[in-house]
Amino acid sequence: MAVEMTTPGAAGWIEFSGPNAAEAKKFYADVMGWTINDMPMEDGSSYTGLLVGDEAIGGVSPMPADAGSWTIYVTVPDVDSATEKARKAGATITAAPFDAPGVGRISKIIDPQGASIAMITYESMQA
Repeated sequence: MAVEMTTPGAAGWIEFSGPNAAEAKKFYADVMGWTINDMPMEDGSSYTGLLVGDEAIGGVSPMPADAGSWTIYVTVPDVDSATEKARKAGATITAAPFDAPGVGRISKIIDPQGASIAMITYESMQA
């Protein structure tokens, strides 16, 4: 049984950030067999999607980073309350909840052990 990306608790999206997106796209297409496609966004820009078959599983950040890393986006029912719960439990908030038009509401934290993770509530989940 496949878990939908909007299922609370599911790791619904992964995103690569690094210094050379073009090299990363080639590497991961070759090694993982992912299809790499530009996906149109609501604001007229595009976002590089990583696909398995016809299913988008992640993307490549348009913002370069000094070193390569992956961000895992875990689905939560309410990003704002989950972020506050994480703060109270000792997490550092690295990106306060914000809206990503056409996607959902996102925040990023570093847990008390130093691991980085993102939380997302997809637009389709919001009332």
